[in-house]
Amino acid sequence: MNKVTTFILSLLGLVAVLLLANSFFIVNEPQQAIITQFGKPIGTTISRPGVHFKIPGIQQTHFFDKRFLEWDGSPNQVPTKDKRFIWVDMYARWCIIDPLLFFQRVHDERGAQSRLDDILDGETRNAIAKHKLVELIRSSNRTSLTDEEAGAVDDTSAMVKIVYGREKITRSILETAAPRIIELGIELLDLRFKRINYVDEVQNKIFERMVSERKRIAEKYRSEGEGEASKILGDKERELKSIQSEAYKTAQELIGKADSAATAIYADAYNRNADTREFYRFIKTMETYKTTLSEKDWLILSTEGDFFRYLQKLDGK
Repeated sequence: MNKVTTFILSLLGLVAVLLLANSFFIVNEPQQAIITQFGKPIGTTISRPGVHFKIPGIQQTHFFDKRFLEWDGSPNQVPTKDKRFIWVDMYARWCIIDPLLFFQRVHDERGAQSRLDDILDGETRNAIAKHKLVELIRSSNRTSLTDEEAGAVDDTSAMVKIVYGREKITRSILETAAPRIIELGIELLDLRFKRINYVDEVQNKIFERMVSERKRIAEKYRSEGEGEASKILGDKERELKSIQSEAYKTAQELIGKADSAATAIYADAYNRNADTREFYRFIKTMETYKTTLSEKDWLILSTEGDFFRYLQKLDGK
């Protein structure tokens, strides 16, 4: 009898300890919790960290994260307004603001991710279908286009005026999806394009336009360079001719002045006396011999000629 009593008391004590242990639960700082009884939520959301009480076996605790959570969408092929098919990859940040409503609508984070996929993917498709491709890859108007932007427009020479742009499109998706998401006890904090890729057909056309645009710009720079080079060469030739003309003019003036001075000196020297005139004739004749005769030259001269006169005297005859 004592052994049976001891066993029963031990069993009751163990059950009491287990019930007592299951009567308390701990809510951590990044958590919030709700209590359900037979599957139905009771009470209010528990967001204060610490130890809390529940009825063991009857009530159950469900924990939810208070921090910002991530939604990473799957790449989807979506047509734009100008009938370009692109792959769009989005991401978003969200948080649970009403755990009780969240539990009732989606139950847990897995269910929330599934509903976010449906809502955000659908709103993204609707928004992209209303805008042209160039508006999805640009956020503002600029005076020039990048290679990718130039390939996204049909006429690269025309600057497309951007009314919305990528930033406003993402804001419109966020504003449209937020009311539907808040009904799930979720607040949508932010939404962004992660990546936009082109399908092969569009990508090849864009690459062709990018190459064409680069060639057009290169040809423009080459033409401008050739024009500038021609202008520089023309200026150089004109300046060179001006310098040469001025130098020739100055040289001729100096030569004229020198010849005039030399003539005056020669005339003055020639007119002084007969000896001076004779010496002048001799010097000029010697200069003529030097410039006209060489060791290999043969001359047949008359003894009566003036050109032979000084040679005859030099020979002593």
